[in-house]
Amino acid sequence: MAKGMVLIDEDYCKGCGLCVSICPVHILQLAEGRFNAKGYQPIEVTDSEACTGCAMCATICPDVVFTVYRRKREPKRALATA
Repeated sequence: MAKGMVLIDEDYCKGCGLCVSICPVHILQLAEGRFNAKGYQPIEVTDSEACTGCAMCATICPDVVFTVYRRKREPKRALATA
């Protein structure tokens, strides 16, 4: 199950590829044969289930095209004492 989810505002992406090079799980790539409103090849997610929610893509992006969500951790349950 995915730990994170990334949304991309493709119309603002200039296809610089910085996020592709920094993604630790290698799930980002330039879209093949598809262009945004400004004529650039935008970034796309290849495997959304593999996203860890690390937000490295959002941190390195000069155009702020990423919104990253991360699933909340389940609170640890206290062990029952007898």
